Amino acid sequence: MIEGNSKPTLAEPLVSDYRLIARRFAGKYLQPHTKQWDRDQFFPIDTMRLAGRYGLMGVLVPEKFGGVGLDYHSYVSIIEEISMVDPAVGLSIAAHNSLCTNHIYLFGDSHQHQRWLRKLAEGTWLGAWGLTEIDAGSDARGMKTQAVYQGDKWVLNGKKNFITHGASSDIAVVLANAVVGGVNKGITTFAVERGTKGFLAGKKDDKLGMRASETAEMIFQKCVIGENQILGKVGQGYKQAMKVLEGGRVSIAALSLGIARGAYQAALNHAKKREQFGQPVIDFQAIAFKIAEMATDIEASRLLIKSAAQAVNQNDNPVVPVCMAKLFASETCVKVSSESIQIMAGYGYLKDYPVEKFYRDSKLCTIGEGTSEIQKLILSRKLSKIV
Repeated sequence: MIEGNSKPTLAEPLVSDYRLIARRFAGKYLQPHTKQWDRDQFFPIDTMRLAGRYGLMGVLVPEKFGGVGLDYHSYVSIIEEISMVDPAVGLSIAAHNSLCTNHIYLFGDSHQHQRWLRKLAEGTWLGAWGLTEIDAGSDARGMKTQAVYQGDKWVLNGKKNFITHGASSDIAVVLANAVVGGVNKGITTFAVERGTKGFLAGKKDDKLGMRASETAEMIFQKCVIGENQILGKVGQGYKQAMKVLEGGRVSIAALSLGIARGAYQAALNHAKKREQFGQPVIDFQAIAFKIAEMATDIEASRLLIKSAAQAVNQNDNPVVPVCMAKLFASETCVKVSSESIQIMAGYGYLKDYPVEKFYRDSKLCTIGEGTSEIQKLILSRKLSKIV
């Protein structure tokens, strides 16, 4: 690891291409540890903080707040490159950037920007985003968490589930029903710092995949927070969350693309080297056709993600292209990972090779930031209104 406060470099001179920076970062700091982190379900928080020193934790944040101020095209390339090596770390970097940090950037005021953004963008603080509850997943409006206004303070009570960095984050963006004078004023967003009395870490989830990305409960028990911790205005939280999820779904699409590319490359390399009946298995039509279909689906995913990133950059009715990209890319990464195991046969089933991990990690992409079924529901409703 790097010591001191000197600016780290992955090449001399320091490269400005953040896709290349992400690729070199992943090769140097992730690749040697991926298997062990997955096996032990170890969350590499020190490596996450190190990523901040390379600009990977404040990708969308302007330079004046400590970020690198890139657009979504550059952002998705970073997530893709990280996820080709370790999708779990790709997921954590995506959640930190597009959910918590981006929510504060989009809806925080100047004081909140000064208070929190630099720490998040530079990676000295890690962020979490709390929307989901036991009975409020896709149905976000069904959340039970409440913030009751008492005097000049808010008292927060409730539990959030399936939260990335739920135990280790330094700050959490939390959505709750705001209650004033016994009247529900609607879902409202609060930023809550770790160490605040009544903000507790709950059970850490033991997962099928993405095991190096921490997922845990966040519990709030009579947690007192101030007026200056509201992001935006009372009652605007749901609308804010839907906006933030546009970027979050592009993140998951990019994560999916990285997984698909990683699995495909492993399978292709194997198919070229592995011989059966006196020839490489890629010379058999059954294998060659799988490779062709995988490559085609990966390229289609890439183009859909490019369209979605452009729509988000321009704020040009991004819901349809974002949902299409997330739906197609996530389903593609599951398909490609599965086919990669089939191509590698017994070798693909072994933990000595990377495709079994890609396969386990891939399934989260069809669930997180809205399931595939929710993407289809949103798309069908939006498309029915297009004349």
